[in-house]
Amino acid sequence: MQIYWIKAQAPRRVLALAKYLGTETEFVEINLKKGELKSPGYAALNPNLKAPTLVDGEFVLWESSAIMAYLCIKAESDMWPANNPVEQVEVLKWLSWSDCHWSAAVSPFYFEHIVKATFGLGPPDRTSLKENVRDFMRFAKVLDSRLAGRSHVACGRLTIADFQLASMATHWQEAEMPMETFPNIIRWIAELNRIPAWADPWPAKALPSASAASA
Repeated sequence: MQIYWIKAQAPRRVLALAKYLGTETEFVEINLKKGELKSPGYAALNPNLKAPTLVDGEFVLWESSAIMAYLCIKAESDMWPANNPVEQVEVLKWLSWSDCHWSAAVSPFYFEHIVKATFGLGPPDRTSLKENVRDFMRFAKVLDSRLAGRSHVACGRLTIADFQLASMATHWQEAEMPMETFPNIIRWIAELNRIPAWADPWPAKALPSASAASA
């Protein structure tokens, strides 16, 4: 099995899960500076020209949430509750919420403060981010309320929903996300950071990070 990756949010959650589950896989880093993400060979695997991508024999899979579910099925891990329909749709709900709402609310902060600094794209445009504060506050309130009295987002235990949502906000301080009034999210992220695989998911000798080229 191979996992193609770049140092970005979506691959982070896949790599963290693979490390957490002890999955035997070859991690293939895509060199953005050499244009490998847009190469014909990679496009044949992932027509979106994004990362991560999983290759398991003849089976090719893209989209990080689908890859995480597949890794759990292979490892027989209930982090994706494949044999429990009620729990499965609960996790799916939060994966969908992340893609449709949470990601869009936090990504502008990540881009302005993390991606720009990484690639020398100039200083963060804090003025433009003022337009994003309303959506951030709206959806952070939903997540914070969900985590009140809970250690995990779904099923009362660690699932891929935690990895999906947390990957979007792990760097909330550096990205200057207005998180201070959401103590449950802050606590939840801190607890996840105590998991070694989550705190340090990257294979050795990783290249500089990116954002938009992941999914």
